[in-house]
Amino acid sequence: MPRGSSPTLRKRRLVSELRRLREAADLTIEDVAERLECSASKISRIETGRVGVTPRDVRDMLSAYGADPATAEGLVQLARDARRRAWWDEFGDIAPGRYVGFEADAEWVRTYQGLMVPGLLQSEAYTRALIRAVLPDAAPAEVDRRVELRKARQALLLADDPLCLHVVVDEAALRRLVGGPEVMAEQLARLNEVGKLPNITLQVASFEAGGHAAMDGPFVILSFPDQSDPAVVYIESPKGDVYWEEPSDVARYADMFARLSAESLDPDASSALIGRVARELA
Repeated sequence: MPRGSSPTLRKRRLVSELRRLREAADLTIEDVAERLECSASKISRIETGRVGVTPRDVRDMLSAYGADPATAEGLVQLARDARRRAWWDEFGDIAPGRYVGFEADAEWVRTYQGLMVPGLLQSEAYTRALIRAVLPDAAPAEVDRRVELRKARQALLLADDPLCLHVVVDEAALRRLVGGPEVMAEQLARLNEVGKLPNITLQVASFEAGGHAAMDGPFVILSFPDQSDPAVVYIESPKGDVYWEEPSDVARYADMFARLSAESLDPDASSALIGRVARELA
């Protein structure tokens, strides 16, 4: 699937344009709901992307907004495209499809992880051990599916037009023996292997550096190739995943990541530290 063409990003473009056209028509959500004889909550959920939107809904909304025929037809087609299935839909019960869709469309991902190796860089054995630790009741079949999804995501790093990834990982994640010494040694070796790829920048926030800009917790910043698709910040939470899309929020996290990167070991020093930790496990 070409980058920028997934249903996830197309839906995001669609609801953003619907909201813009409603505001340009000087209509409130309540005005639209009254004209379409539906609840205001339905319009609100459509505009925030919490529910899908049918081509018919789009036609009705655009008619209320007085959109010209060419604009209307383009957005109706976008609504059709946004309803198409993507490869990650089959994993919808075990993964946030919206995030996986954003990741598949992203040109550049910047991420910080404090307690574990980021998923895109995990070895299979590490992934399995991590899943068993976090989800001890997961059936073997579910573990296998989660591993399969992780591998499918990792393929983005080796594609013809690969995802660019900048990772800062805390030293704590390197020293935590997920799966035991053998599994961890393999994982550390993998980090130094993938860290050599031209599209991957890997840094370590060392213990010696003390406190750093991202101690509040992990986050991901996803940037897209088309300037009309603003960057988004993703924060995974047990209480529900959070997406920050306001430019001021994205800028705040981008600044945080820049400071974190400046405070962390450079890639060569990071590789050396990873190697030292691996040798300690021998």
